[in-house]
Amino acid sequence: MVNFFERFRSLALSAFVVVCLSLPAFAGAFEDAVAKFANDEFSDTEEAVGAVATSGNPLAFPIISALQDGRLSADPDTKKVFITQDDGKVVDATTGAAVDKLPENAVAVRLNNRLRRSVEAALGGLTLLSPDPAKRIAAAQSVFKTHDETMLPVIDGALAKETNRSVKAAFAEARAAILLYKSDASDAEKLEAIATVKARGDQEALALLTGLTGEQPPAIARAAASATSAIQSTLAVWSAVQNAWYGISLGSVLLLAAIGLAITFGVMGVINMAHGEMVMLGAYTTFVVQEIIRTSYPGLFDYSLLIAVPLAFVVAGAIGVVIERTIIRFLYGRPLETLLATWGLSLVLQQAVRTAFGPTNREVGNPSWMSGAFELGQITITYNRLWILCFTLAVFAILLAMLRYTALGLEMRAVTQNRRMAASMGIATSRVDALTFGLGSGIAGIAGVALSQIDNVSPNLGQSYIIDSFMVVVFGGVGNLWGTLVGAFTLGIANKFLEPVAGAVLGKIAILVLIILFIQKRPRGLFALKGRAVEA
Repeated sequence: MVNFFERFRSLALSAFVVVCLSLPAFAGAFEDAVAKFANDEFSDTEEAVGAVATSGNPLAFPIISALQDGRLSADPDTKKVFITQDDGKVVDATTGAAVDKLPENAVAVRLNNRLRRSVEAALGGLTLLSPDPAKRIAAAQSVFKTHDETMLPVIDGALAKETNRSVKAAFAEARAAILLYKSDASDAEKLEAIATVKARGDQEALALLTGLTGEQPPAIARAAASATSAIQSTLAVWSAVQNAWYGISLGSVLLLAAIGLAITFGVMGVINMAHGEMVMLGAYTTFVVQEIIRTSYPGLFDYSLLIAVPLAFVVAGAIGVVIERTIIRFLYGRPLETLLATWGLSLVLQQAVRTAFGPTNREVGNPSWMSGAFELGQITITYNRLWILCFTLAVFAILLAMLRYTALGLEMRAVTQNRRMAASMGIATSRVDALTFGLGSGIAGIAGVALSQIDNVSPNLGQSYIIDSFMVVVFGGVGNLWGTLVGAFTLGIANKFLEPVAGAVLGKIAILVLIILFIQKRPRGLFALKGRAVEA
């Protein structure tokens, strides 16, 4: 028993001595690798990146990350290397000890394109074993792009330990990318890799397959060509879906801008060229609300749009009532003079806003819940566009309910269908006109709140949408809200599918020509509605 303990103590002492003797060697190897960054040679820097990345030293990630960001500096005289941290403090790259300041002759370590790929791959390898699944996926994506053969053992080790399904799929794709370009990989491995890359099916997978060069075995070449063709077909479908989403997004904006115009044009027969300025006033109301919140109540910024929506409705609606009572009421039945009067009024409102707020664009921020985007398949959907779509449909539904279930809505529909009969039944048509114009202007105001999140807030904001709004109303059917809905989304989707083919300007011209031809056949639009303008 005594001999056993003596032998165990002897072995433990020997192991301790070996470890103690090897530590300086490991430390010396790490110091030598870091010192190579000071040689100002791309080859030495590449060797240093590889050695530091595989050293296991806790300073490896800060060093490689600083090199990527241009924060790694070296003194060519002393061969000392320094890291400038994000807070401006300087530390010794070898020891991590704080340094008062950079030496005067210290210069940033240079990178070229090849080294940048190596650095990206090294950072990917260093984060492959991160406890955060999102970081592991990002690291695997980095390896997929660089397909660096030196990362294969690390990927294999990480893949064997991984339990998260999404991360495991990302590791498998990174491994496939490496094997696809590995010269000594077997045909079976490459065929399996092609199948994995094909299943991914995005632009990066397509670039990886089309990047294969040199003589490939016939089976590999056929499989790669077949996978490339399949991915291209899939991407074409996703591109159409993306264009459709862009069209729906544009359609929601057009609907929001045109829905108020549909009411005033349908009920009153007024060609209101100042409708765009109501949109602009709503956007500036949002700007004022956010400025007050920024300076006095910063904690309420995420609620700024919720506060701005009713205020914009009240401001634009009140101005609309004033316009109807002071200008429009004297010009009923004279459409050309109404058009000229409202066009002049739009110029007055634009100049008033320029005087009050200046001619430059004003900053309107996105609340946190409207910032960012998410991936759905191969398309990207931004939260601000998605929320605007939901907001537009909500406004549309509320407006339909108001027209159907409220007294004002009933009176508006009566005046639309037969103004003389409505007046003979005791409906105050002049009051309905004023409230209708105010309602349409108020809806334009809340449209400005939404548009402030995706467009520049300037005195010319409304001019960008007035022509499109009229096209939507005329195409869908004057005074018909369902026609406005269908017309807005139809024109939005058609515009986004024409733009890639004909360009933005020619696409709009083509849409205008098609609408003119359509109106020649159906003068009352898609959904004809009898109204005062028709009776006249």
